[in-house]
Amino acid sequence: MKRRVLVASNRGPVSYEFGAGGTLTGRRGGGGLVSGVTSGLAAVTPEAQVRWVCAALSDADRAAAARLHAGTQELDGVPVRMLDIPRPTFERAYNSVANSILWFTHHMLFDTPNQPQFGREFRRDWAAYQAYNEAFAEALAGEATGNHEERELVPSAAIRVLVQDYHLALAPRLLRHRLAGEAGDAGIAHFWHTPWAPADYYRILPAEVSRALLDGLLGADHLGFHCDRWAHAFLDCCESLLSAQVTRGAREGAAGTLARVSYRGRVTGVGVHPLGVDAAALRARTLQADVQAHLSALRRTAAGKKLIVRVDRTELSKNIVRGLAAYRELLATRPQWRGRVLHVAFTYPSRSAVPEYRAYTEQVRRIAQEITEEFGTPEWDPLLLEVRDDYPRSLAACALADVLVVNPVRDGMNLVAQEGPVLSERGCALLLSREAGAAATLGAAALLVNPYDVSETAAALHRALAMPDAERRSRSAALAVIAAASPPSRWLGDQLAALGP
Repeated sequence: MKRRVLVASNRGPVSYEFGAGGTLTGRRGGGGLVSGVTSGLAAVTPEAQVRWVCAALSDADRAAAARLHAGTQELDGVPVRMLDIPRPTFERAYNSVANSILWFTHHMLFDTPNQPQFGREFRRDWAAYQAYNEAFAEALAGEATGNHEERELVPSAAIRVLVQDYHLALAPRLLRHRLAGEAGDAGIAHFWHTPWAPADYYRILPAEVSRALLDGLLGADHLGFHCDRWAHAFLDCCESLLSAQVTRGAREGAAGTLARVSYRGRVTGVGVHPLGVDAAALRARTLQADVQAHLSALRRTAAGKKLIVRVDRTELSKNIVRGLAAYRELLATRPQWRGRVLHVAFTYPSRSAVPEYRAYTEQVRRIAQEITEEFGTPEWDPLLLEVRDDYPRSLAACALADVLVVNPVRDGMNLVAQEGPVLSERGCALLLSREAGAAATLGAAALLVNPYDVSETAAALHRALAMPDAERRSRSAALAVIAAASPPSRWLGDQLAALGP
């Protein structure tokens, strides 16, 4: 008998665009969360009935949700249900709370002399975040209980719900209330894809909000984080803000449960599930024509030069500006690299509705232009910056990198740090921030840096560029093995295993 697996996330695995005459065209959604869950589900789908619930993000998504039966379309055999949440509710929940408050809190990026300010406007936005989570809980409850025939075919005990990320922190508790008495034995897991702030910083949030978020998450049976550091920060918050009983100890079983939290009569397991890459699928993707075309073009552009690569969204946490400043200092203090190196910075536009993101993107463009003007010659362009969405281009750059720069101020995991070594043709040196979740698994073979120290990062760039070929290949091979050890199928499978058979 097949069990049922429900996935819930803000962004889904498909997005729509308007074509000529108002036609709708669907394409696979992007982002690390979507790619990780999608890859993980591929191993689960043959043994389970899977349905993905997500939000309609654009006008085209909303039109698709209205035209399709119950807002549902199948993608690779997985039904996807888009929720057309009222636009004002969605905008306030997504931009004003999730991305402007929760994301900034857990990445510890507030300009605290000025922000945040929790007044009447925030309380209005918080009400929208609650309504947004209520909409997901209602939809998931409907999917879980189904109609009478579905209940006969699939007992409630076989239902597993996988809720994703900080947009849906309240959903586990809300869903638990709705399932009581109908599908009360359904297993609920929540995976938190970003860092978790230390308790002292988390207390920036209003008391009722900080407690509500913790309470909402503890409605789940199992909570997952990318690394021990983020999991223990969450546990500290449960102890200090909720006075919850936390039992920490050695990991239990293959699912990696490292602690249990007792609160409001329930016990929630907390585990660490590092997300790696599907190495075989990733390498197969580079053989396709679009990636090969980018490989050929980039080889011509970088001919005879060492290639420094970074691939990032233009998010405040990715630390692109300090990374470029470090490259500038490398060229200023170690002139032997001028004319012998090319820095390729391929970035993706991100959250343009948030003013801080628009300003940051312009700052990235500005420092890139300054580097070109300061060091460029008619024969040599030191920097190639592109701000556009181009996944094949990014794969090609990772494959050719001599040095891969991943220097976030904080990051939940960071897949690029793992994709680069897996794809590398001749071995790459990984310059990695100690504040990335990936540092917990990749740190021994990477060059770890303090993301705030521009001079240290410049020195690490020099060391990476001067590294002997044999050492670079050896380090890269070790990184690739680690990255491939926790593919999405294992990452998702361990979370399902933590919910029981």
